[in-house]
Amino acid sequence: MEVRKVAVVGAGDMGHGIAELFAVSGYEVSLTDKFPEMLEKAKGKIAASLDKLVERGRLTKDDSQSALSRITYSGDMKSAVSDADLVLEAVPESLDLKKSVFRAVSEHAPREAILASNTSNIKISDLAVATDRPQRMVGMHFFNPPMVMKLVEVIPGSKTDPAVVEQVVDVCSKLGRTAVKVLKDSPGFIVNRINAADTLFFCLILDKGIATPPEVDVYAKSQGLPMGPYELLDFVGVDIGADSLAYFAKAVSSEYGKGVTFAKMVAAGQLGKKTGKGFYEWSNGKAQIPKVSPTDKVSLMDIFALEINETVKLIEEGVAGPGDIEKGVTLGMNRPFGPISVAKDLSNAEVKAKLEELAARFDCGVFAPARSIAEGRMRDAVEGRLSPPARGTVAVEGEDGKRNQGTSNGKESIRLEKLAGGVARVTLNRPRLNMINSDVLEGLDRIVTEISGDSEVRVVVLTGEGPVFSAGADFSQFFSSPVAFMEFARKGARTLRRLSDLPKLTIAVLKGYALGGGLELAISCDVRIATEDVEIGFPELTRGLVPAWSGTQRLPQLLGLSHASSLILTSERIKGKRAYEIGLVNHLVSAADPDEYAVKYATELASAEAPVAVMLAKRLLNKGAEAPSDAGLEMEAMAAGVLFGTEDLKEGISAFLGKRKAEFKGE
Repeated sequence: MEVRKVAVVGAGDMGHGIAELFAVSGYEVSLTDKFPEMLEKAKGKIAASLDKLVERGRLTKDDSQSALSRITYSGDMKSAVSDADLVLEAVPESLDLKKSVFRAVSEHAPREAILASNTSNIKISDLAVATDRPQRMVGMHFFNPPMVMKLVEVIPGSKTDPAVVEQVVDVCSKLGRTAVKVLKDSPGFIVNRINAADTLFFCLILDKGIATPPEVDVYAKSQGLPMGPYELLDFVGVDIGADSLAYFAKAVSSEYGKGVTFAKMVAAGQLGKKTGKGFYEWSNGKAQIPKVSPTDKVSLMDIFALEINETVKLIEEGVAGPGDIEKGVTLGMNRPFGPISVAKDLSNAEVKAKLEELAARFDCGVFAPARSIAEGRMRDAVEGRLSPPARGTVAVEGEDGKRNQGTSNGKESIRLEKLAGGVARVTLNRPRLNMINSDVLEGLDRIVTEISGDSEVRVVVLTGEGPVFSAGADFSQFFSSPVAFMEFARKGARTLRRLSDLPKLTIAVLKGYALGGGLELAISCDVRIATEDVEIGFPELTRGLVPAWSGTQRLPQLLGLSHASSLILTSERIKGKRAYEIGLVNHLVSAADPDEYAVKYATELASAEAPVAVMLAKRLLNKGAEAPSDAGLEMEAMAAGVLFGTEDLKEGISAFLGKRKAEFKGE
């Protein structure tokens, strides 16, 4: 059954936001609520939101009007759901209230309709008992605000038909949202399970008088976070945090009930922004945060350790795999990196020690190390090596040379294809900008090793998936210290040096953007093909950095000091045509299909160049520039002597004299 009409039950902030998203995406929507004033408020907020989208150029006026025309408002549950293909509940986070909604929905909705809950914490199986069709029941957890946040957690109950899960995932795709499939129904699912430990931690901070909300929030903002934890709790509602702790105390561990401050605030009516007062006074939509010094009683390591701990528990319980957890946290919490990335840059001992300290300090079992961390197997968990293997992982080679399970968010970050005619194509596969992170560097290093000894490969084409080559290094990944960042820089430089030393002809295809680390990758290749409109440059100095993957060393060798200094010191961006004029680019091509041109050109070179001669010529070019001229000339003569004894030289001379094309064998 195709989903065409959607009924949303509950017209609060989440409900009307979800209704708007469905309407903008082309669905017919019925928004229902038993309180008429909620429907009126929802109608006004949806109209205002659509007007803002028009002002910002994200929608046309006609699209806005069409979306409005697709929404109907009703105070009658029966009429709202009677012809719906999907009924989505978005009422407050109360088990009894939600179950009453699903009993009514079951009575009036079509038998084939999908029943979904936007619950943020409650197990879907606990809600499905209120329906007469648990096989059609699924969790569809949006994040606030639904029009902005890109994540939807899709959660099956114990009796949910897998086909229903897949259909809901397809609906999420049509909404322009990323669906993360939770493998096992569990309280809080992925994101809020991890967030619950943070919530308890910040409640206990206040319970024990360790620091004040302003002191913690000022510290958090000093670490680059856009909003401190208490300001965020005020924004979403202190009652949400209190309800979460109460539910987890019943469903997961009574230890979650140790935090009491949030519940006291709820009893006093101090819910945050919605009531005008919580941890702070609110005015004109902003928290009035006193100016105080940041606390030194809380650290980011506290939070990192707690989140890694909950992540490992989720993996141990089979709720989700490492890749989906990372994706869920980055998209659901709007962060540049998640707990998997952080864990990979910390030792098991560091995390274990911090958790033991927190568990003792707060007398709280929730903070005690998970089994795998206690046993020294944190890396096995976060890299997907626990048995059975976690979903969403791919095989990669570890430092021990064994094939392990590593996270890749369900796809390879760099791809090798061996084409006909002696050509291999290496594709950066992190669209849309193909940013280079540790996974890409490790993948490139493995590929260089693989093709280095492959006699069938003579020319390598390096490109990016889609219209962009690479916009540079991905600094959104977690680095625990300056030393860790330095090692990332060293890893990049070493990997690109191995690429430049590869005994094959290499061709980079510059398109869209070739910036920073992406440009350093390109200049590590032998030949550069570029479109006229590609943007090329080193933006590092505008970010407080320097090119650190050989750019400051290699670029002067290619262009001379004057052009290299101009590009690096001014952070100027130039187009492909200008790059061609100064010698940075060897060939300009049409923007229509530079990859096709590159493969064709590579195939021609693979059939025309003698492989052994290419290998030795590259060594002379790369190493000769680093040696005194006399030594370079001696190296050149020795290379010529080696080549004189090859079968390829005999074939080359024979073909030249016979006026035919040579057929080199690399011998």
